[in-house]
Amino acid sequence: MSTHTLLMIEDDARLAQMVSEYLGQNSLAVIHCADATSGLERLQPGDPSELPDLVILDLMLPDMDGLEVCRRLRALPGAAAKVPVLMLTAKGDPMDRVIGLEMGADDYLPKPFEPRELLARIRAILRRRGSEGAPASQPIPALRFGSLEIDRDARTVTVASQPCELTSYQFDLLVALAERAGRVLTRDQIMEAVRGRELEAFDRSIDVHMGRIRAAIEVDSKNPKRILTVRGVGYVFAKQQD
Repeated sequence: MSTHTLLMIEDDARLAQMVSEYLGQNSLAVIHCADATSGLERLQPGDPSELPDLVILDLMLPDMDGLEVCRRLRALPGAAAKVPVLMLTAKGDPMDRVIGLEMGADDYLPKPFEPRELLARIRAILRRRGSEGAPASQPIPALRFGSLEIDRDARTVTVASQPCELTSYQFDLLVALAERAGRVLTRDQIMEAVRGRELEAFDRSIDVHMGRIRAAIEVDSKNPKRILTVRGVGYVFAKQQD
């Protein structure tokens, strides 16, 4: 019996069928929409419980660019805006992946891909999403650095009481840094702190995610005071902040 429902917005019918069959064998139900318009309609149900657990979104669609779909999804009201997105990119240009992450995608996977890697990426995202709603045995104290507050139980971030929008993965990255405030961490150390047991190849996108986090929590993301870059090494989260 399927425990999760995924929405795949993909115009390649053969690929969609192959993915649906493979994921179905691994207890993941797939709803397929062949274009952006029908996909966005499926993401606006009357009942929030009918929302998919994850969207697999192709970058190249016949009626709308996948980046625009991602932007519109993140602008939807309520729970729909927080549905995780795994973007499929056929183009070789890394900038497409960078822009996708900046638009709010949680991860990307270039075509062609191995079905097992797709499954691993999906499971990793769903695992992080599941941890958001898992009850904690004891409340975890919020992390506070000046006007910045990170509530690990509620998985929320605020600056001067104003909410900051981060994807699930970006929240985990921020927590990994904040819990080790004052320590210089390499990119590998940061990823090791948040990765699951399965494959998660985020090394090429770590800097993009850091840019998104800075845009959300820094007063001036071009002149960061909270997350500092240590050239040739990685990043350090400042202990002393405003």
